[in-house]
Amino acid sequence: MRPVLPPPAATRARLDAATSHLDPPVAVVDLPALDANAADLVRRAGGKPIRLASKSIRCRAVLERVHARPGFSGVLGFTLAEALWLATTFEDVVVGYPTAERNALGELAADERARQRVTLMIDSVEQLDLIDAVAPQHPELRICLDLDGSLRAAGGRVHIGMRRSGVFTAADALRLARSVDARSGFRLVGIMSYEGQVAGLGNRPPGKRLYGLAVTAMQALSVRELASRRAEVVAAVNAQHPLQFVNAGGTGSLETSAAEAAVTEVTAGSGLYGPALFDAYRRFRPAPAALFGTDVVRRPGPGFVTVTGGGWIASGPAGRDRAPVPTYPPGLSLTGAEGAGEVQTPLRGGPADALAVGDRVWFRHAKAGELAEHVAHFRLVSADGSVETVPTYRGENQHFL
Repeated sequence: MRPVLPPPAATRARLDAATSHLDPPVAVVDLPALDANAADLVRRAGGKPIRLASKSIRCRAVLERVHARPGFSGVLGFTLAEALWLATTFEDVVVGYPTAERNALGELAADERARQRVTLMIDSVEQLDLIDAVAPQHPELRICLDLDGSLRAAGGRVHIGMRRSGVFTAADALRLARSVDARSGFRLVGIMSYEGQVAGLGNRPPGKRLYGLAVTAMQALSVRELASRRAEVVAAVNAQHPLQFVNAGGTGSLETSAAEAAVTEVTAGSGLYGPALFDAYRRFRPAPAALFGTDVVRRPGPGFVTVTGGGWIASGPAGRDRAPVPTYPPGLSLTGAEGAGEVQTPLRGGPADALAVGDRVWFRHAKAGELAEHVAHFRLVSADGSVETVPTYRGENQHFL
């Protein structure tokens, strides 16, 4: 059962009190909400271990806290340099994307412990060529194949999902697996696929009921197609190249990915923080756990306040869903004319008239990990209001951004 969290007013009061001595902007991780979200991810994974997506967390202290809980195993990194850094403590780090980090490849080749703990991602022979060119005659490196998880129809003329990998069929995967085997210094250990059109696309967008129904239908079709194709790929490759893991999914597809017999583990990260983009999902609703606060500096008129800064816009296609969302106090919204600004952000709504200059407003970023790009520290706020200050990746290692 999901833990019962305090009402928004109590959470806001606790966050305000815990950070009242700090000038804005200040970023927090609300630990009761984080722990509740972690427990819910484990429930949704149905017994399959969850590999933590570090790009969606970007704070080593949070990674370590969640990884220590039952149900979590391993990390999915987003750069090789980051993976080498994490591998000093985590024993299983898969780099989620192919790399061209030449210095990091040289470090990996020279570090025996890192070679045992870090797995590289490939989807073409060219990536093997680059590794061999950067580190000639390197010792054995662990390799994972990236299977494309998108939905294709009409003979390939319709493409829905990520344009991620050229490995789509069992024949494609088997061909690349044989190329890995044919070259010294590489060992195939896993297959990964990410169905972004299911895991990363909300099917309950506000005010778009028909669109949401269309997305739901598309996702159901995609889940069936990918389950069949992924099973075929894994069977073909596993018959000749015994695999240690088959990774799949993301926060938005935990149930469907975990239900596949061919999948041995699932990935999640964003669901721990509860960013605004995840408000548009039907099956689950994470609690707001990672937020940033900034202060009221103007009261331009009844029903309006203005806060300092606030314009932390998420990556992806430009649109209103990439803007931060005012969360505490509930009931505030951005204005259509100005949105979230570089220097100041006007907000409208009933709660505005109860806010004084100097009061704090808490926002959620549209995406999870990108909040950590803007701050050097997170303040971890416990249920009793105590605070621990921990560095984000930005605070520890600028070159990981």
